[in-house]
Amino acid sequence: MIPYKHEPFTDFTNEENKKAFLSALKTVEGYLGQDYPLIIGGERIMTEDKLVSTNPANKEEVIGRVSKASRDLAEKAMNVADRTFETWRKVSPEFRADVLFKAAAIIRRRKHEFSALLTKEAGKPWNEADADTAEAIDFLEFYGRQMLKLKNGIPVESRPGEYNRFDYIPLGVGVVISPWNFALAIMAGTTVAALVTGNTVLLKPASTTTVIAYKFMEVLEEAGMPAGVVNYIPGSGAEVGDYLVDHPRTRFVSFTGSREIGTRIFERAAKVNEGQIWLKRVIAEMGGKDTIVVDNDADLELAAQSIVKSAFGFSGQKCSACSRAVIHEDVYDQVVARVEELTKGLKYGDPVDQSNFAGPVIDQGSFDKIMSYIEIGKKEGRLVAGGEGDSSKGYFVAPTVFADVDPKARIMQEEIFGPVVAITKAKSFDEAIEIANNTDYGLTGAVITNNREHIEQARQDFHVGNLYFNRGCTGAIVGYQPFGGFNMSGTDSKAGGPDYLQLHMQGKTTSETF
Repeated sequence: MIPYKHEPFTDFTNEENKKAFLSALKTVEGYLGQDYPLIIGGERIMTEDKLVSTNPANKEEVIGRVSKASRDLAEKAMNVADRTFETWRKVSPEFRADVLFKAAAIIRRRKHEFSALLTKEAGKPWNEADADTAEAIDFLEFYGRQMLKLKNGIPVESRPGEYNRFDYIPLGVGVVISPWNFALAIMAGTTVAALVTGNTVLLKPASTTTVIAYKFMEVLEEAGMPAGVVNYIPGSGAEVGDYLVDHPRTRFVSFTGSREIGTRIFERAAKVNEGQIWLKRVIAEMGGKDTIVVDNDADLELAAQSIVKSAFGFSGQKCSACSRAVIHEDVYDQVVARVEELTKGLKYGDPVDQSNFAGPVIDQGSFDKIMSYIEIGKKEGRLVAGGEGDSSKGYFVAPTVFADVDPKARIMQEEIFGPVVAITKAKSFDEAIEIANNTDYGLTGAVITNNREHIEQARQDFHVGNLYFNRGCTGAIVGYQPFGGFNMSGTDSKAGGPDYLQLHMQGKTTSETF
C-alpha cells in the first residue's frame, strides 16, 4: 500500500486551478435549493419538517432544504444501526478500509465541487474550503491505514502450552454530532473513524451545514458502504440530540462543538439509563481560547503575520483560532502597529470572490454574539482595527483587534468564535506563559521566539494539546499534528493521531491452553 502522505493544497495562483474552482462553483449553483431526505438503513425518507440551509454570505440564497428527523425517526435509525452492527462488526477490516480509500478517491476527483459547496454553505474562502476538503481526504486515507495496522491487535506475551491474543473489537452504535466550521473534514473524520473500526453510526450534522453531509453520505454509498452502517438524521439538539445521547443502546458519542453543549453531553452520557448495560464513552472536542506568545527575541514580521492569519482565517471560526496575543513589552508597540496595518489591509466579503481573505460568520446568532463581544471589548481595551458588522445581506464582521487588554478581561477569557483578537503586554517570557495558561481551555498555542531555552520552557510549561513554534496556531494536518486539547477543550482525543481509532474500540484478551 502507498505510504500515507497528506493531500496537497491547491495553488489558486495557477490559472487552470482558478478556472476549475469557478467551474465547480457553477456546478454547485446548478443544484442549489433542492429538497433532501433522511437516510435510514439506505431508505430515503422525506419529512414535512425541513431544516433550511442558507448561504451565510447571502441569506436569501437557499442551499437546500433538508428533512428533519423526529424522535420516532431517531428511534427507527437506532434500531436499524443496532441490527446492522451485528453484521458490520464481522466484516473484515480490509473491506471497511477499502470503503474509506474508495471514498477518498471519489472526493479527490470532485475536490473543487466539495470545496465550492463549502464556500456556499459554510461561507469558506477558497483556500479555507480547499484545506477543509483536503483534510477530509486525509482522514479517509489515514484512518483506513490505521485500521489495517490495528486489525491483528497488539502482540502480548505467551508461555509454553498457552497462546494469548489481544484484539480490538468495535463498541456498537455511535452517535456522531459534527460541527459546521469544518463541515466536511470533521464530519467525515468522526464518521469514518467510527465506521472503519466496525461500529455503526447515527450522523447528526450541524443544522447550518446539512447539505454537505448529505453529499458525503452519497459518497460513502458509492464507495460500497452497506445500508444501515451510517444513518443520516439531521435534527434539533433538544429533540433528537438529547434523545440519542440518553438512549440505552447508544454505546458512544463523538461530539465536536461548543463547551456548553460538550459538557452537557458528557453529563448526560454519564447517567446509566434503564436497559443500559455499559458505561458510554464520550469523545469530545470543544472550545479554545488560543494564545500566540511573542518573545522579545523574535521575528516580528512573522509574529504579526501569524497573529493576523491565525485570528482571521475563516473569520476566527476555528476552535484553534488565535483569539489572544501576549507580547513582550520590549517589542509590543512594534508588533501591535504591524498587526493593525495588516488587519486594516484585509479584504472581507462574499467568499465566492477569491480576493476576499475573510468571509461571513455562520448565522445571525453568531453575528449577534460576536457583535456583543465587540461592544464589551470597546470597554475593555483600545480598538485598533475593525469593530463594525453588517448583517443586512450576509453575516459580515470586520476583522477586529483590541490592544492593551487586561489578561483577566472577558474578551481575553471567553471564547468568541469570530474575527476578534485581544492583545496584552507581558513584562517577561515567564509572565507571558503564565498569561497564556490563565484560561479554562488548553487547545492550541504558538510561541514566536529565537530563544532555544524559551522554546524548551514553553514545551514543558505552555499547557495546550497542540503547541507550535514560529508559526501560527491553526492548521494541524492529519497524521502530522494529531489534534486535541486539554482542560475545557475536551477529552484530548487527538484526531488524526496514532491512538484515535482505539477510542472507538475495546480490547479483548483471548487465551488458549494447549
